[in-house]
Amino acid sequence: MSLELAAARTIPQDVDVIGIPIFSGCRVAAEAEVEVDVGFLERRGFDGRLGESQALLADDGSTVIALGVGDAGTVGPEAVRRAAAALVRSAGTAATAAMVLPAGADGGDAGQAAAEGALLAGYRFTTYKSEAKPSELERLVVVGPGGTRLQAGVDRGVRIAGAVALARDLSNEPAGTLTPTRLAEIAVEVAEREGLGVTVLDEKAIAKEGLGGLLGVSRGSEQPPRLVELVYEPAGRSRGTVVLVGKGITFDSGGLSIKTADGMTTMKTDMSGAADVIATMSVLPALGCKTRVVGIAPITENMPGGAAIKPGDVLRARNGKTMEVLNTDAEGRLVLADGLSLAAESEPDAIVDIATLTGAASVALGKKIAPLMGNDDSLLAQVQAAGDRAGERYWTLPLPDDYRKDIDSEVADMKNIGKPGQAGTIVAGLFLREFVNGVPWAHLDVAATSRADEDDGYIRKGSTGFGVRTLVDLVMQFEKPGRRR
Repeated sequence: MSLELAAARTIPQDVDVIGIPIFSGCRVAAEAEVEVDVGFLERRGFDGRLGESQALLADDGSTVIALGVGDAGTVGPEAVRRAAAALVRSAGTAATAAMVLPAGADGGDAGQAAAEGALLAGYRFTTYKSEAKPSELERLVVVGPGGTRLQAGVDRGVRIAGAVALARDLSNEPAGTLTPTRLAEIAVEVAEREGLGVTVLDEKAIAKEGLGGLLGVSRGSEQPPRLVELVYEPAGRSRGTVVLVGKGITFDSGGLSIKTADGMTTMKTDMSGAADVIATMSVLPALGCKTRVVGIAPITENMPGGAAIKPGDVLRARNGKTMEVLNTDAEGRLVLADGLSLAAESEPDAIVDIATLTGAASVALGKKIAPLMGNDDSLLAQVQAAGDRAGERYWTLPLPDDYRKDIDSEVADMKNIGKPGQAGTIVAGLFLREFVNGVPWAHLDVAATSRADEDDGYIRKGSTGFGVRTLVDLVMQFEKPGRRR
């Protein structure tokens, strides 16, 4: 992302385009040095709805883009993100632009949101494009009160947007180049650059450590598995310790329970959870996070090679529990079993896992809302609040104890699927709960939200990086939940 961001109290004289916020009902939402022809907007059908934009000429001849921010009483960070994204998308050939913040917007939060919305809307994955067409906008000035607070917010937004872009880049990368080994190497590069602790387990160490789920899933692939652990240690007194666990299936064929051809076309993004964890860890030192954070990513391919696990095979996870594999395409929970077991052994204050886990997630909530589950209401409330601030939506699903029998196995402690067509997302959550040993835990199923089929606001077609902003906000404001036993 080459867009340069800055903050200012007034609109610079040398910008090509000026974005002015407009409330619903076509009411100008900020005091600005530029007059807006509201009558022209109304004649064009512009109402100020969230995400709307309309270009017009101001009385002084400057180009203005009216940016809808919705109802005056509900304008928050997400409205600013959407407005900034609309400005970037509507700027055309302009090289420089200014965006005036809505009246009453918090300078720090609004500055962060504007930077996030602008940079993420301008994101492009062009590695394999012969003729890349990046956004022509080179500089955006965020205009509003607050001085150093506003600039600090903009700077924070730039860093967080960079982390989301890293997650998008990783998940957009073809599986042929982003192998488990290469993803682990990138994690090491991130750790060395940002001053994080890092440990990588190869296939021999994975076997020695008893990570039977990860080792089992990897058996059908010629690419060896890896497990990455990143550690961020804050300066001074810590708020507590959070362990983030991300599913890292760099390509999912379904194994012997093979997917359809269409079902495999997007499976390079099945490592989005691991990408989100690596990206989140990458930005914590720059933000001065006060929480100690550990990131764990079990990484492998799921392929149908001659040595692949077969339906009916039994694997033993790190914590000793046995898992009957009745569907090799339900492999994410098998590798997460080991990651969660490792996380629980250190007895942290909380564990949060993020995974592209179930197709049932999109059936339940569509492509824009992610299921959230867990064993501790206070931790779930923190995740929900972090998502609200970040503009990433979650809906909490129950983990009813009477559904646990759906994963009872005749030959092992549990099986890796439940009843066909029934509560697939919930059953997967119940499976994962078996490996957290009572530590406060939350599970984010981002199977539907991690990838977009079309551009929408600051979301680009392809990998979305959904979850990074939630995880960053969560650990930045983390409070220890009550221990559940």
